[in-house]
Amino acid sequence: MALSWNEIKKRAIEFSKSWEGVEREKAEAQTFWNEFFEVFGQTRRKVAILEQEVKRLDESKGYIDLFWPKVLLAEAKSKGKDLVKAKEQAISYLHGIEDSELPQYILTSDFDAMSLLDLESGESWQFKVGKLHENIKLFSFIAGYAKTDFKEEDPVNIKAAELMGKLHDSLTEAGYSGHTLEVFLVRVLFCLFADDTGIFEKGTFSQYISSTKVDGTDVGPQLAQLFQLLDTPEEKRFRNLDENLARFPYVNGKLFEEVIPMAGFDSTMRGSLIACSQFDWSRISPAVFGSLFQSVMDQKARRNLGAHYTSESNILKVIRPLFLDELWQEFELVKNNKPKLAQFHDKIAGLKFMDPACGCGNFLVITYRELRLLELEVVKKLAGHQRTFDITSLVKLNVDSFYGIEIEEFPARIAEVAMWLVDHQMNVRFSEELGQYFVRLPLKKSANIIHGNALQIDWQSIVKPSELSYILGNPPFVGKQMRSREQTEDQLKVMAGIKGAGVLDFVACWYIKAAQYIQNTAIKVALVSTNSITQGEQVGILWSELFAKYGIKIHFAHRTFQWNSEARGKAAVHVVIIGFANFDDTTKYIFEYDHIQSEPHKIKVKNINPYLVEGKELTVPLRRNPICDVPRMDYGSTPRDFNHLVLSSDEKEALISAEPLAKRFIRPFIGSFEFINNVKRYCLWLENVTPSELNQLPLVKARVELVRKDRNLSERAGTKKMAEYPTLFAENRQPDTDYLVVPLVSSVNRTYVPIGFMDKSTVTNNQVSIVPEAGLFHFAVIQSLMHMTWMRYIAGRLKSDYRYSNSLVYNNFPWPASITDDLKSRIEFKAQEVLNIRADFNDSTLGELYNSLTMPAKLLKAHKELDKLVDKAYRKDTFGDDRERIEFLFELYAGLTQAPIQ
Repeated sequence: MALSWNEIKKRAIEFSKSWEGVEREKAEAQTFWNEFFEVFGQTRRKVAILEQEVKRLDESKGYIDLFWPKVLLAEAKSKGKDLVKAKEQAISYLHGIEDSELPQYILTSDFDAMSLLDLESGESWQFKVGKLHENIKLFSFIAGYAKTDFKEEDPVNIKAAELMGKLHDSLTEAGYSGHTLEVFLVRVLFCLFADDTGIFEKGTFSQYISSTKVDGTDVGPQLAQLFQLLDTPEEKRFRNLDENLARFPYVNGKLFEEVIPMAGFDSTMRGSLIACSQFDWSRISPAVFGSLFQSVMDQKARRNLGAHYTSESNILKVIRPLFLDELWQEFELVKNNKPKLAQFHDKIAGLKFMDPACGCGNFLVITYRELRLLELEVVKKLAGHQRTFDITSLVKLNVDSFYGIEIEEFPARIAEVAMWLVDHQMNVRFSEELGQYFVRLPLKKSANIIHGNALQIDWQSIVKPSELSYILGNPPFVGKQMRSREQTEDQLKVMAGIKGAGVLDFVACWYIKAAQYIQNTAIKVALVSTNSITQGEQVGILWSELFAKYGIKIHFAHRTFQWNSEARGKAAVHVVIIGFANFDDTTKYIFEYDHIQSEPHKIKVKNINPYLVEGKELTVPLRRNPICDVPRMDYGSTPRDFNHLVLSSDEKEALISAEPLAKRFIRPFIGSFEFINNVKRYCLWLENVTPSELNQLPLVKARVELVRKDRNLSERAGTKKMAEYPTLFAENRQPDTDYLVVPLVSSVNRTYVPIGFMDKSTVTNNQVSIVPEAGLFHFAVIQSLMHMTWMRYIAGRLKSDYRYSNSLVYNNFPWPASITDDLKSRIEFKAQEVLNIRADFNDSTLGELYNSLTMPAKLLKAHKELDKLVDKAYRKDTFGDDRERIEFLFELYAGLTQAPIQ
């Protein structure tokens, strides 16, 4: 076990005094290095070699004074010799060392001074041997203290997973698979980590594996014996144990409790395990590595290692506003008052957390780590009041305050081990800061990770609501179209009695389960979700239930941002984070992101609605008719013709060439794509065709027959019925006047959805909405930034694009209550100017004209002037931004609809 820093410093002072005045190199170097390692409680001969032969760059032989593979290369010179030249000599030895054994540090000394170089960072330090005790923490790598800088983007995490992947493949090919393989790999991971972080004496596991036969035949039995030993208390072990085994401590924690079949190894598999043991596992992040480690089990997933873990910075976006910021603020208030600080310590030690979709435990690991960092500051303050103290009596937080539910067994096991690993990392951190070595062995407590289906389990059976403090996590990102059969069945049970729940995304189940669980408690919840539950028709269904039935109040929210990892092959999805509870809070915040995904802007608000803007807790439902006195909007016509009545430009020309009389029945035909991109398509419009006329058009008649045939083959009853009317569109909504066209789908990158007027002779399909009685004023308002803002918040999405809906967006839109004739005329004049400018660019499509990069300055200026006029129709004061607009519109909407406020 590692020594305390106090003991190490004491030994360093004694070492410095004993070597004061020594001048010779050859006679004393070996003793110098042996005693130097003893300062840190290490036996030099167990980890490092003296006088290691090596070839220099010029192929001449050299001898390294001391070589510790992968860690340290050291050179001692007589007193007064140039340490710069000694360092250059040491660097020249690197050429002859295998890449896998290259050290991170070079140490040189002339018995009077020391020089340490970190080859990885490039940093170097020089000091007198008499000052070793003041620089002792530079050598934490010898003492067995791991670095805990928690670099989530560190490539060592991926490298470590790749090494485990090779071992996994070797075992799988040998027929070692399933549950047994999962248990085996988790145990090996623990041993590798323990070997480099002071849980085991440094290098113990590596040496144990290296001592096996080269052909690998005894590796399986040796590991089986080791696993059994790690689950056996020292007092119950055989007295004649081999020294290599006796050095291992008792671990417990149920990690090594289960008896599993022995693994069969060969030389290749042994090589993979040794490669793993030579890696520096002290540098991995338990939060990141859990997900990476899980991915090694799937070769396909391994090609994209790092694509699916959750970055630590994103996890902090959940836990900081949920509880962490508040706890740090409280600490600052009580840190100089010992009684209150002690009470605060008890408070944080009593907190309990649950992640009901914990995966590999990322959220639990980071939460625990951050709480331990807070506890460290508390303990440092409390210890500062005492001359002597026992660190074990001051540390109160432990992993058993954490609960998780995971549907797959392997991630659940990883989560449990990851919590032990981060606990040890934090114990090391405490040891470094407080000067006493602190380790929890044997493992007496463990995180409560349940392998099961969170939607079928009663959460109260895991931890009583009266005992829990917080629920957090990121439940599965599964859209309603991607659910498995079992997921669909689970959702139906959770959502029983909720009208329209079938359209909700799978993640909504966790909102309902959490809302049920936290009734009449002080529990706070924060979940990461796809942003779909704050858009479109899902809002009215889910949040009406949460507000009305469960009394949910939103305490904070991160508006839409990109949830990704920092590793290669990153996978991104647009999400929101919503913090809520069964009680209200006077302090509420919205975190808003700009287009370049920087840190969010934190906005203090009075209340947060389900669209994640400041406003009353209302929802916008599907509505058949507009809430204001405006023309009705409808969908375009639905052909359901199996493409027999629709023609391309070439098909149109060919048909007219063969049957000139068909020209009378051909009309322009558009949907969203055709309208925005000026694509020419046509359709056969046979609404008034007579039998005699149709008989004179055999090619047209053949197309009509195909429509009848394909409609009859359909499984939909409505389509079959329309086979009786093969000349007609399945749904005819074509107006007999000119009309306004609104595309149903438009790119998220456009500030304005392109809207325009269309001649009555042009037929539209159901990919656009139409307003037959619209005039310039209606065009101006619908095309304005005011309406676009409403659309962006209320509309659903098709992938990332906006999906405009007449029943959701248009019919619920609050139009200006009253407007003067003069202002209306000015708005109409500016609307016509927008249309005229578009016409000036007749060689450009609407898609090009409204692209944020290619939009002509003249057109953009006209739109901004139109926006100002439309804004004035709502109020005299200008709107500072879209957030002000939407908050104003929600207030207007509430007044128009008298929407019930919770």
